[in-house]
Amino acid sequence: MMARLRSYAGFMVVPALSILLALLVASVLIIASGLIGEEKRLNLLLPLVAYRSLLVGAFGSFKGIANMIVAATPLMLTGLAVGVGLKAGLFNIGATGQVLLGGFAAALIGTQVAGAPIWIALPVAMLGGMLAGALAGFIPGFLKAFTGAHEVVTTIMLNALVQLTVSGLVNDVFRAPGFSFARTAPVGNAELTGVGNTTLHLGVLFALVCIPISYWLLWRTTVGFEIRAVGSNPTAARYAGMNPRRMIIFTMSLCGAFAGLGGAVEILRLGYYPAVFGTSIGFDGITVALLGRSNPVGILLAALLLGAMRAGAPLMQIQARVPVEIIDVIQGVILIFLAAEVVVRQIFRLRSAGTGTGELQTITRSYGEKVVG
Repeated sequence: MMARLRSYAGFMVVPALSILLALLVASVLIIASGLIGEEKRLNLLLPLVAYRSLLVGAFGSFKGIANMIVAATPLMLTGLAVGVGLKAGLFNIGATGQVLLGGFAAALIGTQVAGAPIWIALPVAMLGGMLAGALAGFIPGFLKAFTGAHEVVTTIMLNALVQLTVSGLVNDVFRAPGFSFARTAPVGNAELTGVGNTTLHLGVLFALVCIPISYWLLWRTTVGFEIRAVGSNPTAARYAGMNPRRMIIFTMSLCGAFAGLGGAVEILRLGYYPAVFGTSIGFDGITVALLGRSNPVGILLAALLLGAMRAGAPLMQIQARVPVEIIDVIQGVILIFLAAEVVVRQIFRLRSAGTGTGELQTITRSYGEKVVG
């Protein structure tokens, strides 16, 4: 038991230190913001006021906790969309396009089942979003498996293609009449409405269920073992009787399904798909996956952390007069320190994590590798 606890501690030490360093860097920026604000005075205690307001806004009331969970819900799914891919040696940077396509499909299907009972309309719309996202993941997976096309390149191109195509379809084909701006028709009973007087909705349950399912798939099934084996060494996996091509296609499709579900949650909360729809949850999933070390439990915790920051940001802006954009800065700096793990270990004089196929090695893997077998 103690050995396992030490292993977990070593596993999370760099993410924890990255968060700490990011907060320190943000503290300097917060102090600087006081110098250029309305009062224009030096306040060295301003970071403490800002972070206290951030905590109170996220955890000081049931409403704040509910907002934190709701904000974390799509991040859990896009975190899985990136993290599961990293386990297979794949860097799925196309979660944004998968989110958009999944949300668009969920909106279209939702309009078709808008009058059905909620226990039919909602699952059907969510399933449609998952399948559309899976399709957006299947395409780069297939290209990677059979042509060696790097998934980073193909998914980035698909992000732009999906965004422009979906926007055009909403403007010219699926635009609902009677509204002042281009959007699809209402999804009716497929809409994710708040429970009681809170923002909590049933989509939270869909995301939470995906966490244990992902953990079970990766560490308790043969398929999960093959995913991790292909990620560690595709050649050795092929000689062991596995099919790397099939696992790459399956994994990218699964990642797309997670992201598509995240898009479905976002759009079904809104109740329609607007022609102009922008979201950062696809790219935020990269931070969540790296911060959670591509482990579903870690992804859950990382998503809750970022969700807490976003839920507490409005109160921080009101009480400390610190702009909410500082949250994006903190998130970006966390990602920088995670990418510079060697630097973090040198700063705190930590031992090296050793060799092996890690998340960053996956990200920096060479282009043009053609999968054999």
